[in-house]
Amino acid sequence: GFLDRGALGNDEWNPWEGDERNELVASQQRYKANLKMIKNAGPHLEQTSLRVQIWGKAAIGLYLWQHIFGGDLQPADVTAQWREGSQKAGKTYFSFITGPSVVPGYFSVETENVVLVLNGREKAKITYATQWLHYTQTLIQTHKIKHVAVVLLGNEQCNNAWIQPYLKTHGGFVNLLFVTYDYALVNEEDVFQWPLGVATYRNFPVVEPSWSMLHDPRLYLCNFLGTVYKNSSRETLMEILKQDGLDKLCWIAAREQWQPQETNESFKNYQDALLQSDLTLCPVGINTECYRIYEACSYGSLPVIEDVMTPGDCGNSSMYHSAPLQLLKTMGAPFIFIKNWKELPAVLEKEKKMSLQEKIQRRKKLIEWYRNFKARMRQKFINTLENSFLPSDKG
Repeated sequence: GFLDRGALGNDEWNPWEGDERNELVASQQRYKANLKMIKNAGPHLEQTSLRVQIWGKAAIGLYLWQHIFGGDLQPADVTAQWREGSQKAGKTYFSFITGPSVVPGYFSVETENVVLVLNGREKAKITYATQWLHYTQTLIQTHKIKHVAVVLLGNEQCNNAWIQPYLKTHGGFVNLLFVTYDYALVNEEDVFQWPLGVATYRNFPVVEPSWSMLHDPRLYLCNFLGTVYKNSSRETLMEILKQDGLDKLCWIAAREQWQPQETNESFKNYQDALLQSDLTLCPVGINTECYRIYEACSYGSLPVIEDVMTPGDCGNSSMYHSAPLQLLKTMGAPFIFIKNWKELPAVLEKEKKMSLQEKIQRRKKLIEWYRNFKARMRQKFINTLENSFLPSDKG
């Protein structure tokens, strides 16, 4: 059923993605197997590994845990007050906790190494994030924990200055920062760019590619379901689609206002559009990077991205940062990048001439790339934590 978000008092927890029963059983079995493995590994584990506890206090934590780590959460009910999971990866044993009941001081801190997942999108979220940082700082000062990393859903215009004083390099206590969008302070030493991922707060699922997703002809050349802001490039996009009758070949559903309150029906429509389109149009919003990019990849629908910087402080530091989506580009994303929607008719003309076989190959390549992208992000995350948190043998 659809859940009233207000009842939970926190818009990060509106989930309503009922897991299929068999998936639930499978995940419970995996969970039991994990627990057994941990118990058996007990004494041995202590010597060999790093233990890291991840506190998921923003929906982006679910992307990290369920999509990048492929981890399970118990209970499977996304509306639960408290959910947890665990996984051994590399030399590290990870545990993950999330939910409205994870409140400073009211849960056991089970390790000296903590990853704090926070939302820094806007003022109210920053106030909440700061409370968590102060709690964590107290744990450091009282020697309850040793190391802290933060995964931050950054501000869409990259106004993240509030977090800087907490970084170790600025005299604070946070060893590492993984932050979304092309933040100018990304240096690959203690500040790393992190993918925005899918909208887990709207319960976008972990999608397993099926045979038909890869091989079936799709009904539409392209799709765009979204808000068309006044005087934005999205208006230009709509005009271009209309004038050439291209909107007849694409699944277009434009609305004038953003709707955070998704319904089961609108969400299913959106997933169907991704599944039934060869291309997904990704016009810029407040930032060039959007959930849509990753959601399209999940369904093998190739993102067509408006490759322009949005206003604000993103990437203003150097030549390297003069174009958006550095992380995706560095990782070789096989997307179509365009500078202006006037280029779209030519893209769609080419699309009409492609054979199903060529489209199948492209879908396979896209889905494979996305799988590798998540695996590489996971490996990078683990390596970065281990390099920073494990005692070095340098003497």
